[in-house]
Amino acid sequence: MPLLRLEAVSRDFDVSRPWLNRVLEREPRRALRAVDRVDLEVERGETLALVGESGCGKSTVARLIVGLYAPTEGRIEFHGRRMQMIFQDPYASLNPRWRVRDIVAEPIEVLGLQEKNSINNRVSDLLVQVGLSADDAERYPHEFSGGQRQRISIARALAGEPDLLACDEPTSALDVSVQAQILNLMTELQRRLSLTYVFISHNLAVVSQVADRVGVMYLGRIVELAPAAQLFARPRHPYTRLLLDAVPDLQMSGKPRTPVAGEVPNPLEPPPGCVFHPRCPHANQRCRVERPAVIDSIACHAVEEGRI
Repeated sequence: MPLLRLEAVSRDFDVSRPWLNRVLEREPRRALRAVDRVDLEVERGETLALVGESGCGKSTVARLIVGLYAPTEGRIEFHGRRMQMIFQDPYASLNPRWRVRDIVAEPIEVLGLQEKNSINNRVSDLLVQVGLSADDAERYPHEFSGGQRQRISIARALAGEPDLLACDEPTSALDVSVQAQILNLMTELQRRLSLTYVFISHNLAVVSQVADRVGVMYLGRIVELAPAAQLFARPRHPYTRLLLDAVPDLQMSGKPRTPVAGEVPNPLEPPPGCVFHPRCPHANQRCRVERPAVIDSIACHAVEEGRI
């Protein structure tokens, strides 16, 4: 049984104009579908990465998983005890008025995981576990660097003794050298504590280092899902291919790297058929009118028909 399962999960957001404007101008309510019928399974101990351009819905999926949003449609099953989340901006996600000790201790106190007289010792252990000092418990978040603040965020997440961590761009706000340190720390913690990660990122170079499987999202839908080694070696969906073609590769110096052509369509008015067809070099008439079904973990008429 997988640790986490999402079945046809969708999430709509009401983006209607104020009531009076709608009455005067006779406008209907408007909804933006950020996540569109996503199916996923996450096995215990693995790292599943979700990638795609900004606005594709990957962060919304992470928030749906941990319960910050409720799904509009579909079902989410979690067969563990607890889950926690690591956010993108470690400074914005930490209370600037609290000492580190109070920040890390809060999940322990709320969940009743330790006797009151042993909480401080547990906080010290967690800080040491993520590469900080026990003395750092008396300091405030603004006294730390970005990488150190993210370590505090990881310690706070671990304080809840989770089975699953949803990591929403946990290194994108950090310098490259610090990113490597945080990724190495997360890999070591996963091995030592048998953690499961849902890892959200737009950085394919980072994903290639940490993920066991990768789901590629476009306009709220998963268009390809495959083991990481397979996806990076033999991408099948045209969107995945274009994403990988845009990544600099030192072993292929001299080959031009081109960004994905075109713009992401307005999610309030998604294209009919395959949502990627306005930007796809392999689109035909069927792609313009018929939504592709997910077959063998990929949603693409061109792949199904053997055209690519």
